[in-house]
Amino acid sequence: MKKLPIGIQSFEIMRSDAYYYVDKTPLIKKLVDQGRYFFLSRPRRFGKSLFIDTLKHAFSGKKEYFSGLYLEDHWDWDVCYPVISLSFGTGVVNNSDHLETIIVSLMDEVARRYGIKIEGELSSLRFRELIIKLHDQHRKKVVILIDEYDKPILDNIENSDIARNMRECLKNFYSVIKDCDPYLKFVFLTGISKFSKVSLFSVLNNLQDITLDSRYAAICGYTHDELISVFANQLENVDIGKIKHWYNGYNFLGENVYNPFDILLFLDNREFRNYWFETGTPTFLIKLIQEKQYPVPKIERAIATDQLLGSFDIHHIEVETLLFQTGYLTIGSIRTVLDSNVYTLVYPNFEVKRSLTDFILGYLTRNMPAKEENKLSLLDILLTPDMDRLRDLFHSFFASIPHDWYRKNEIARYEGYYASVFYCYFTALGLDVTAEDATNHGRIDLTVKLERRIFILEFKVVNLDTGKTSALEQIKTKGYHEKYRADADEIFLIGVEFDCKERNIIRFEYETICTGSDKCGTGSEEVTISEKKHRCSI
Repeated sequence: MKKLPIGIQSFEIMRSDAYYYVDKTPLIKKLVDQGRYFFLSRPRRFGKSLFIDTLKHAFSGKKEYFSGLYLEDHWDWDVCYPVISLSFGTGVVNNSDHLETIIVSLMDEVARRYGIKIEGELSSLRFRELIIKLHDQHRKKVVILIDEYDKPILDNIENSDIARNMRECLKNFYSVIKDCDPYLKFVFLTGISKFSKVSLFSVLNNLQDITLDSRYAAICGYTHDELISVFANQLENVDIGKIKHWYNGYNFLGENVYNPFDILLFLDNREFRNYWFETGTPTFLIKLIQEKQYPVPKIERAIATDQLLGSFDIHHIEVETLLFQTGYLTIGSIRTVLDSNVYTLVYPNFEVKRSLTDFILGYLTRNMPAKEENKLSLLDILLTPDMDRLRDLFHSFFASIPHDWYRKNEIARYEGYYASVFYCYFTALGLDVTAEDATNHGRIDLTVKLERRIFILEFKVVNLDTGKTSALEQIKTKGYHEKYRADADEIFLIGVEFDCKERNIIRFEYETICTGSDKCGTGSEEVTISEKKHRCSI
């Protein structure tokens, strides 16, 4: 048994001791053969820092660490290059002066390592001076490796003024790279976000973006074949299918990959848990969802274009862009429309879907004990199944939300809010949930599968005097349930209608359809406005 490299980002440490290592060095050879300037965006904890460190050791000629790896016999070890390797991953920077001080310190550290003295006052001037002096000292072109190039901006993304100052400071610093082209051998930048070309990347327009290049889809992360071959002796008596369901599924237009952090923690603990999700708190994402009044079920089948996926900018951040770049969504499918790519974004795996919806549910409910109690009650209700209890559970939940919360949150005025609560409760339980479920006659708002039972839900926000078709009638008229007849013993058709003034359910209708089981019951019930008021008075 080798050691699991949990939290280790040093290539030297991994290769100097008995650690598992997934060989990504064939992709280093491919990069160097292909070009000189590259940019890679990947979510957090995906192995970007380790790949940067591997590049550093390769260009530094450290052949002893590549024994048995692909690059050992496919690299010119007689040539060493001076390397400027920088990382902005340490600590939180909260103003541009602090950032300038950090950059100057990073420059000085590299200069000391090579015995060079640099004298420029500004970070950009010191950067240029360092590149030229390294080039002249070694008579070799310089390699520049920058990890987490965007972290100073992302750390301040909730304060647009500070974030903008960070962006301008970094923009000035990175502009040196393009100006020093004659002195450079290879440049590689990594980060979480990809800023739009009109902002930060306007000074780095010579970078080749390999984020969605199929040739480099597995440059970070573990493919399934890498998992079962490299970690074979760790996988005895482990349900491989369950590992794949929980953690596989990130798609960058090539073979799907696992997040390494999930895999290493699972192999160490032997428990299925949301390891990756717990390393970050998507607070800003939740605020953006609220600001955009974005229905949470829509996350399940978000649509994006190339421009949207790469349009991260401080003042114009879209929900789909943030979800994709931070790793909460990945590419499910791609189609071409009038020479443009259109992507369908999906949750990468079970861990992310359940964890993100549970986090959002906490925000929507603002009552953690009640949320957990309701989740357990909901599971019991669906297993029974008891639609009357389902009605009462959600009715009491909406009634318990303080008036002040509704007043401060405009999202509660829209159908998407009420549908989002139902969706998040079902999904946070880990159930098989499909939002906007397509049929031949339209889209079902929500489909929930539990063993041989299927629950079809349609939501409406109505006025008390509305005369339109009820939610249940819509399900029946359009035959939404027909596609599931062969897949279930019981199908529950549930129409739920809300009033934004009452801030609660005003009509709850259901009907049960049997598809052949002798144990299947039938029935229907409608909760009218008067009945709702009676219940509230009890």
